[in-house]
Amino acid sequence: MKKTALIMAGGRGERFWPRSRKNMPKQFLSLTDDGKTMIQLTVERISPLVNMEDIFIATNRDYRGLVREQLPDIPEENILCEPVGRNTAPCIGLGAVHMAKKYGDAIMLVLPSDHLIKYNSIFLGTLSDACDAAQVNRNLVTLGITPDAPETGYGYIKFDPNKSLGRALAVERFVEKPDLETAKEYLASEQYLWNSGMFIWKISSILANIEKHLPDTYAGLMRIGDAIGTDSQEAVLEDEFKKFASVSVDYGIMEKADDIYILSGSFGWDDVGSWLAIERHRTSNEFGNILSGNTVTIDTTDCIIQGGDKLIATVGLEDLIVVDSADATLICKKDRAGEIKKVLEYLRMCGHDEYL
Repeated sequence: MKKTALIMAGGRGERFWPRSRKNMPKQFLSLTDDGKTMIQLTVERISPLVNMEDIFIATNRDYRGLVREQLPDIPEENILCEPVGRNTAPCIGLGAVHMAKKYGDAIMLVLPSDHLIKYNSIFLGTLSDACDAAQVNRNLVTLGITPDAPETGYGYIKFDPNKSLGRALAVERFVEKPDLETAKEYLASEQYLWNSGMFIWKISSILANIEKHLPDTYAGLMRIGDAIGTDSQEAVLEDEFKKFASVSVDYGIMEKADDIYILSGSFGWDDVGSWLAIERHRTSNEFGNILSGNTVTIDTTDCIIQGGDKLIATVGLEDLIVVDSADATLICKKDRAGEIKKVLEYLRMCGHDEYL
């Protein structure tokens, strides 16, 4: 069966401030030694499985130019711009109706644009097995990550080890981010996987589930689908999309649907949640520092320093994050990296939108 892909690229990546901004979110940044941006790596990663003309990018209007610049081989009609953000269920539905118009039915991969994968060949093998499971009936398939720690920052998925379809295991339930003790229980049980936010299904399967579980959204999507290719396409999209409830595909569909399967993945997945992820994907020097730009470091160890042409000189620093941009500089303890969003909250409160 033909394979297509929808790459979701509308997020802001606020924990990568000050490099990630409203006009340059993290999926368009390069965070690895090879210099490729995260969205470029995402497309490159699936290219052995999905033809370039069958890859769609869901983003917002502000980022159309960035997508065209960084992914010039993606057909322009495959860049789907949401008028407003409405979470993942409407985003995926928009991709599905465009694909249905173009192909009728096909396998649809849904992938975030801001994850990194270390072992691409293992990842492609897992995706291929997921495609096989998705072709059966109206199965909805997701990829789960085998946990190696009691992580409290991810949602979890419980699977039934006694019910399988090839490598795919039946899903019992989705659970929200747990507290530490609950996360330890999940890890010890060996029956929970991290929720990666990656999905595989037939176009017809996801549309049937949207119709069943989100009927108002489905009705609006059908009106959008009918307008594709007509003079009223943009007007109908604008009118209908803003009416959609903001709901995630997990909550709106996956927690309610039947015939959900999961494949466990051990392919070096990283959701790149903060500047600390740099340590997992870039090479440090002999002092444990990860440096870019024009830097001089004296008695500085285990720091992340990201600069540009302007000289950054440090003396006696340890376990810090320093990120310089044209109009803002971040200096943060590594163990407080998760609180960078508080800076943006403060800037909004003070009306300093020029720094967002």
